[in-house]
Amino acid sequence: MRPAPSLLLFTVLSGIGFGTLALAALARASPSVWAAGYALALAGLVASTFHLAHPLRARFAFRRLRTSWLSREAWGAVAALALLMPVALADLAGGPRPIFWGMAGGLACLGTVISTAMIYGQLRAVPRWHHWSTPALFPGFAAAGGALIAMPGPWAAALCVALSAGLAASFVSGDRHVARCALTTGRVTGLARFGRVRSFEPPSTGPTWLTREIVTGRPRSRVLRGLAVLLAGVAPAAVLILAPGAVPLAGALHLAGAFVARWLFFAEARHVAGLFHGVPLAPAPKAALKPAPAARG
Repeated sequence: MRPAPSLLLFTVLSGIGFGTLALAALARASPSVWAAGYALALAGLVASTFHLAHPLRARFAFRRLRTSWLSREAWGAVAALALLMPVALADLAGGPRPIFWGMAGGLACLGTVISTAMIYGQLRAVPRWHHWSTPALFPGFAAAGGALIAMPGPWAAALCVALSAGLAASFVSGDRHVARCALTTGRVTGLARFGRVRSFEPPSTGPTWLTREIVTGRPRSRVLRGLAVLLAGVAPAAVLILAPGAVPLAGALHLAGAFVARWLFFAEARHVAGLFHGVPLAPAPKAALKPAPAARG
């Protein structure tokens, strides 16, 4: 799929922002931590509206709370920002913290990040997203990024290392999951039992929104995957351990890794609609690409 810049900014910035706010709710935080959390969360939410053809219609996202993960995300974001405001003001004033508001706001932050993940994780038509890694990595990035801002130190380094391990595992497990699905045109149409199903003509005679946004997929890139694993967690953890004072550098490295990983999240995803355009969900095995040996007479 085409990685839209607005979605990259939204998912990365809001994730780190709500992760920062959730951790700030656990213990007294400085004004800079609260400012960073709110700024990142709001910047991400504003960026999400630019993915809409009519940004003013974003208000309609609040209408389907019972059935839509998008609606749950919208309500969760508003609730988190509102519930944590008294906690932030208490920290700024140096007064007693309202524990209930902090706990409720932290849970709302977690619910918002999980809802964002499930917007993609629920889609069976995109096998790479319909996988355990989607609801696991979104909170993982939020926790690691938030820890680098709210509580830089050994715990943040440990979360970053865990994030890199989970990200590397998701690449391997995701490839195997897509390969095991073995989805073909016959399977997705339910006609495989009648024989081999093939398209006798393309669905469209030229580029369309579907081919530009949904069907187009990028091949796997080991270089970018390795860069994402390195920058998202390994490098920031090394900086925190070897140079504890270089927290901004650790945060910048993590942010770069988060953008690379999220770009791959969208770019490597392939929708089953691509099968009708001749785009397979998974690359052909290397063995299948080798020419068959000539028969000996």
